[in-house]
Amino acid sequence: MKTSSSLKTLKKRDRNCRIIRRKGRIYVINKKNPRFKARQG
Repeated sequence: MKTSSSLKTLKKRDRNCRIIRRKGRIYVINKKNPRFKARQG
């Protein structure tokens, strides 16, 4: 899982990416292709 300062660019890498907030952290998850996972914070 990548840690990134800007998730907006990571969200654009694949159209199945979703931005989700969990426990004060922001995550990009992708169920179809899990290698696009990332988090911020």
